[in-house]
Amino acid sequence: MKKKVLFICTHNSARSQMAEGFLKTLFGDRYEAYSAGTHPTKVNPYAIKAMAEIGIDISNHRSKSIEEFRGVRFDYVVTVCDNAKENCPFLPGAKVYLHKSFKDPSEAKGMEEEIMRVFRRIRDEIKNWIEETFGTKTYTIHNFSVNKNQAS
Repeated sequence: MKKKVLFICTHNSARSQMAEGFLKTLFGDRYEAYSAGTHPTKVNPYAIKAMAEIGIDISNHRSKSIEEFRGVRFDYVVTVCDNAKENCPFLPGAKVYLHKSFKDPSEAKGMEEEIMRVFRRIRDEIKNWIEETFGTKTYTIHNFSVNKNQAS
């Protein structure tokens, strides 16, 4: 049975959307990936473009509120920004809570290429973290090791 993972960010517009896209694409055989925001807006077009550059289509994604997932049991709830970690209501039933803060690419300023450079960098950081965290059998959470095949 696939493990359910919810990625949470403030607006569910870039970081959490990219994380969802990566997990579905890279490890969709093992995980069901979802994303949501504490204050959802819309999916950032630069996030869509950055992911499309590497062959991942998130153009059909929509920004969702964490309220849509009340009552859903997740194996992992992952906050990908500090604001979401601070403001995310407790979601009962999650087996593991993880936090990894990524800089908000939506704050990038400048010409389109400068903005895209920031989105690409954050995209690649998220990809590397997803591979390291969900692509191996064992990883460390809060200074103790958890075997994902036994996490329950």
